[in-house]
Amino acid sequence: GVDLVVHAAGPFQRDDKCTVLQAATFTKTRYTDICDGVDYSWRAKSFHEQAKASGVPALITAGISPGVSNVMAAELVRTAKGESGGEPETLRFFYYIAGTGGAGPTTLGTSLLLLGEDVIAYDKGSEIKLKPYSGARNIDFGKGIGKKYVYLMNLPEVKSTHKNLGLPTVHALFGSDPFIWNWGMETFANFLPSDLLRDKNVTLKFAECVDPFIRVIDGIVGERVAMRIDLESSNGHTTTGLFAHNNLSVSVGYAAAAFALAVLEGSTKPGVWFPEEPEGIAIDARKLLLRRASRGVTNFTMNKNSGMIEC
Repeated sequence: GVDLVVHAAGPFQRDDKCTVLQAATFTKTRYTDICDGVDYSWRAKSFHEQAKASGVPALITAGISPGVSNVMAAELVRTAKGESGGEPETLRFFYYIAGTGGAGPTTLGTSLLLLGEDVIAYDKGSEIKLKPYSGARNIDFGKGIGKKYVYLMNLPEVKSTHKNLGLPTVHALFGSDPFIWNWGMETFANFLPSDLLRDKNVTLKFAECVDPFIRVIDGIVGERVAMRIDLESSNGHTTTGLFAHNNLSVSVGYAAAAFALAVLEGSTKPGVWFPEEPEGIAIDARKLLLRRASRGVTNFTMNKNSGMIEC
């Protein structure tokens, strides 16, 4: 009896069933989620034929990152193919959050669970496994954010854009403020057993215990979020998309609403899709989606030369 269900009950890591998606398919109800887990997203994708047969449009990883970042990447690739004269080859996702972005234990719980996973990345077409929270890079997120350190994380947009956009080299990095958070995450990744980090009960209980302290830190550092997506083509030409907002939870709300509207307006075909797939968000609907999702941003630019951002 509803038009669409939005599944936002994370963390999605370590969930071994897609109960909400299955229920939506069974009841022929349109579906979106803000999943940020690699295994969960591909488990959801396995229900594609079932959803297609039921006539159910289902859009997965449809939040801000992944989600808006996927659509930004797809548009960078489409534009590069038409203008640069080179073939898109390397895609890099860079993410920054001040504190937990106001999301509290959910963000911390997700981050801890990700520390127990090998980072899946792609290098010249080959899948490689890397250590979580390694490979530190200092990235300029533009006006209002500046340069921040980011670290390798296992995120679903890496695998999905590699497969769906045909890019041979893809990886994603994430960082936070204050810098002690990054130091703590790096320490956990290096010294805590991965089995402990993969235990959802343990990580969520720990996140809840330290939540009061986290709220204090959030009050000091703020709740900003920023994304930078770099695309390099075979001719050496690099283009960049930037997205920044002063409040992560508000921004995720706008992003989830933008995807929900797109599904309700018929931009998603029956089946289970990632946002960068044209059957997930139609190419001619991307511009409107990005405009809706970027409401209230402090910075949003697309197809800018990377040299115009780096200091």
